[in-house]
Amino acid sequence: MQGCCSICVGQSVPDFKLETFEPDAGGFGEISLEELKGKRKWTVLFFYPADFTFV
Repeated sequence: MQGCCSICVGQSVPDFKLETFEPDAGGFGEISLEELKGKRKWTVLFFYPADFTFV
């Protein structure tokens, strides 16, 4: 079953940018999927909504 915004295993993920915290630098940075692909890094994406649900 496929929804309007779903991505299935084997499909390409659209490029995105995320704000990160860099503990070694002691500040915030930014990373993008395009940058990781350029460095030929493995990337694992997952979504676990229970971590952000207030009970």
